[in-house]
Amino acid sequence: MEKLHEDNEFTCDSKVKDDGDKQPSTSSNGKNNNVSDGDGALEKITKYLSEKLQLSTTDEDDDDKIEKSEEKILSELNIDGIVNYINEKKCKKIITMAGAGISTAAGIPDFRSPSSGLYHNLEKYNLPHPQAIFELDFFKKNPEPFFVLAKQLLPEGFKPTISHYFIRLLWEKGLLLRHYTQNVDTLERVAGLPNEKLVEAHGTFHTGKCLECQASYDLPWMKRKIVRGTIPKCEECLEGVVKPNIVFFGEMLPDRFHSLIEHDFIQADLLIIMGSSLVVQPFASLIDRVSFKCPRLLINKEKVGMQDRLLRLIGLRQGFDFDPKNRDIGRDVALIDDCDTGCQLLSQKLGWGEELKTLVENEHKRLDAEKL
Repeated sequence: MEKLHEDNEFTCDSKVKDDGDKQPSTSSNGKNNNVSDGDGALEKITKYLSEKLQLSTTDEDDDDKIEKSEEKILSELNIDGIVNYINEKKCKKIITMAGAGISTAAGIPDFRSPSSGLYHNLEKYNLPHPQAIFELDFFKKNPEPFFVLAKQLLPEGFKPTISHYFIRLLWEKGLLLRHYTQNVDTLERVAGLPNEKLVEAHGTFHTGKCLECQASYDLPWMKRKIVRGTIPKCEECLEGVVKPNIVFFGEMLPDRFHSLIEHDFIQADLLIIMGSSLVVQPFASLIDRVSFKCPRLLINKEKVGMQDRLLRLIGLRQGFDFDPKNRDIGRDVALIDDCDTGCQLLSQKLGWGEELKTLVENEHKRLDAEKL
């Protein structure tokens, strides 16, 4: 089973930037080379690996790996192409993947925004590094910073967003195979998504467990403790700290995650990724589990998860390719906007705009009434 780890600037960012502005290098005989020294070394590595591992190294060879159909996968590499595909193919097995970006409109901060993200505001906790607040060893020594932060992550008073209800609408229309979320805020549950359609890849605040005796506790019990500013202590053994069942760095992901990804993604006829930076593994790698003919739509404020240049050169097609040379096999579309706006636009183009608007209004009224 795989553990949660973060492939970013704090660990091992393996992305190689394409330095397109670099001038051609000059050889010892004074002539300009067509390839820079770095690119020359890269080509040597590529050639060696391709010979030893029998990897293809060209786009043409990569394209030959894909079973070509008589028709394009998408009529257009934009949102209209995705809409046409949904209508023409009558998709019934859509998988959605979501990160913190679908919850920011609810008032829950994400982790990486430069000024408002949770990582940016952790200095006052005097942590050795930002992720320490989600590391089990640090939590066992000093759980207080986590529970202070937990007040901002709890779904107390937060309402699901348009994005959450768009996912519910997919389910109501019989189109949703599964929803995979990185979020621990439980807003998918609040939005009415049934448990069988939900995979909380990084765990959830919905339940908790004593680290000493493993006694289980529910969300209302933990909420009362956290809101009062006290560390939840087990009422069974009277010693252990009750940790919400969210996955800390280095912990195993839930069994449900591993069991379902094995057969869900190969069945998918459309993959929609919303509001994720796609840097946390193994969640980020899920986008490559669908078939080569399955379209992938990214709704995000910026393009993420794009193919790594080095991996592509050695024949590995991992990540998004938003500008393929062969547009007949193009299947990746990026809708650059906030998640709610993107989901509204997609709904409108599918003819569901008013239905989604009504669903959000009615559900928010219901949640308001439950508080009275």
